[in-house]
Amino acid sequence: MDKRTRADLFRKRLAEAMNAQGCSKSELARLARVDRSTIGQLLKDDHPRLPNAQLAADAAQALNVSADWLLGLTNRPETPGDLVAAAMSLSPAERSSADAQLLEWHHEAAGYKVRHVPATLPDILKTEAMLDWEYATSRREHLPDAFDAMRDQLDWLASGVSDYEIAIPLHEIEACAAGSAYYKTAPKAARHAQLRFIADQCDEMFPRLRIFLFDAQRVFSSPVTIFGPNLAVLYVGQCYLAFRELERVKSLTNHFDWLVREAEVDARHVAAHIRALLPS
Repeated sequence: MDKRTRADLFRKRLAEAMNAQGCSKSELARLARVDRSTIGQLLKDDHPRLPNAQLAADAAQALNVSADWLLGLTNRPETPGDLVAAAMSLSPAERSSADAQLLEWHHEAAGYKVRHVPATLPDILKTEAMLDWEYATSRREHLPDAFDAMRDQLDWLASGVSDYEIAIPLHEIEACAAGSAYYKTAPKAARHAQLRFIADQCDEMFPRLRIFLFDAQRVFSSPVTIFGPNLAVLYVGQCYLAFRELERVKSLTNHFDWLVREAEVDARHVAAHIRALLPS
């Protein structure tokens, strides 16, 4: 970009930022500690000029935009700190399908494929009996909301608004069937009914619902949900770590696709695999 082109772009972007902030020439001059005539010269369209580095930085700070954007070095007007905050953020996690933040993200992803690696079994497919057992020792007052939210999400999935792919470790299904590890205290009837429900949903909603089972001894994943192409969320316990920067979302999408490629049980065979673990 030659000097005149850059100067013209600076003039246009400076005027745009001033209009967005409702900032007059006099006010910007005061904030940038220069004469009003200096700001006027920067805004003249017949002889555009570039400011010195100090004035460019002061004007950008006063208008809450990036100096790089004013100078045509980037197309994002946000300051670097704001860009980082937008690209990666922490949100409180309730670990419940009734979590308002989770519901908001699901609606935001309407029309896109949702890819999900759950912390246990997927909340969207949990039965009332399984939720009742999970909420027995804490958060029991939230159980009705959680079950209503689960049913709403299942109805949303059945409507075909978005495709849903879920990757689950084989050992999670096996532990639920056997009543071991996390499911050691869960009633047998609740465990087996839960797995039959998942198998039934696999049959009824394929291909918009596809579940893949992977061997965690060979491949590994933390709990993660990728809401279309613009948002990926890691569950880390008491909070969600959300990424909106394109390359980070792509990386986590590629990670999920790797889980699918390495799956021991393909989506077409998951229902049969689950039923084989249960008594006839």
